Amino acid sequence: MKYLSVIGLLAVAIIYFSFTTVGNNKLSSGENIITQANTAKVTFVELGSVNCIPCKQMQLIMKSIEAKYGEQVKVIFYDVWKDDQKKYAQQYGIKLIPTQVFLDAKGKEFHRHEGFYPEAEIDKILQGKGLTIKK
Repeated sequence: MKYLSVIGLLAVAIIYFSFTTVGNNKLSSGENIITQANTAKVTFVELGSVNCIPCKQMQLIMKSIEAKYGEQVKVIFYDVWKDDQKKYAQQYGIKLIPTQVFLDAKGKEFHRHEGFYPEAEIDKILQGKGLTIKK
């Protein structure tokens, strides 16, 4: 009877830890992963602020990238100067804004850039990952 109790407790612990680690947004190696369902081939994470001039210039580029590539790319913007989004600066380990982080379909970072990033250069990165411009 004692062994059944121990086995039951172990089973509950295994199930509990299985579900509580699913929402973790870091791999053991420290790479960022996406925890939500994502059908995009690439996730483009822009870390900046709406009050930063180069970041404002990037807003137009992000909209254009979304329009050109559609569902192939998911664009996410975090305003790291806002209290509720400061955590993303630490999560992505940014040193300055704007910073662009590109993640593959599995959530693994494959490219990073700091500062203003011209759209033509972003196109090269995305097309290098197999994305095509919508017609």
